[in-house]
Amino acid sequence: MRTSGLFASALLAAAVAAQPLAAGEVRVLNWQGYGTDEAWGVEAFEAATGHTVVHDYFNSEQEMLTKLRTSPGAYDVVLINSAFTIQAAEEGLIQPIDSAAISNFGDLSPGLRDAAEFRLDGDLYGVAWTWGLTSIAYDTEEVDPGNSIDILWDPAHAGNVAVRDDSVENVYLAALATGQNMNAPDDLDAIRQKLRDLKPQIRTFWSSEDEWNKEFAADAFDVAVYWSGSASRSAKAYGLPVGYLIPEEGAIAWLDGLSLAAGSANPEGALQFIDYMVSPDHFVRWDTEVGAPASANGVAMNQLPEDAFNRQVLGDPAATANLQFMAPLSDETRETFLEIWEETKAWYAE
Repeated sequence: MRTSGLFASALLAAAVAAQPLAAGEVRVLNWQGYGTDEAWGVEAFEAATGHTVVHDYFNSEQEMLTKLRTSPGAYDVVLINSAFTIQAAEEGLIQPIDSAAISNFGDLSPGLRDAAEFRLDGDLYGVAWTWGLTSIAYDTEEVDPGNSIDILWDPAHAGNVAVRDDSVENVYLAALATGQNMNAPDDLDAIRQKLRDLKPQIRTFWSSEDEWNKEFAADAFDVAVYWSGSASRSAKAYGLPVGYLIPEEGAIAWLDGLSLAAGSANPEGALQFIDYMVSPDHFVRWDTEVGAPASANGVAMNQLPEDAFNRQVLGDPAATANLQFMAPLSDETRETFLEIWEETKAWYAE
């Protein structure tokens, strides 16, 4: 019997939770293909610590939260975008971390390491791991990108634009394009209109990095919303002609952390795994051989080659001066963004 990816993932989580815990097992919940499951990295960690690593995956932050809620004790380490860390902590889905157990903690960039989004009542609930952008990728063989977010609305690219089917992301983009604070926009009508204006541009919606790469390689689109780390991988690992634009209007910046799941059966192994993930040993190889987001570890970033994507694209202060970092959103705001996007998609279908 064939199952959908979401259903199969749920079955896997249930099976993992039901099985007796193997000694020294570290169970990790993350996006698939996002650093923690690189085979060479897992092998190096297992060889160094004696722990074994088992992965389960999610396809959205909401699915991640649902897995933590419905499978308590099933995981040890979980990847959480900083915009969701406090929510997970308030719900008791993750537990405080002793930073003294993270030997690389002092090398993390202070602005990321000490982000308020990782702390609740003075306790640390997330260790800053990677950061990057949601911005605009383009085909270097077909497109002269300019320097504006309006490339997404440029009639020259009508029918050749791809965006992710994500309400928050698309409302954020429209807010940037209309000169607003994306976390607290004050003109939702302008956002609705800007998203409607995107209709003639859109060729497809994408939902995963693998899908994006396949569609781009098939020349399905030449301009698309994309993640910076994924753009790096697309160019490095797959040899695709991918360029990356940080518009003068700004871009969506995000920060991902690694957290210790509530009810972890192996907290010692979990903290060792987090420590290895934030180390230069793991990041530099991940970035140079595969392609990665930027590291929160300043020592690791300084070890990258001068021509590395993350040093060229994210290392220019002028290019990153107008970034807006994702902040926690209230349920009411998130619901409003969802209503705007669902209404827009329905209008597209008319």
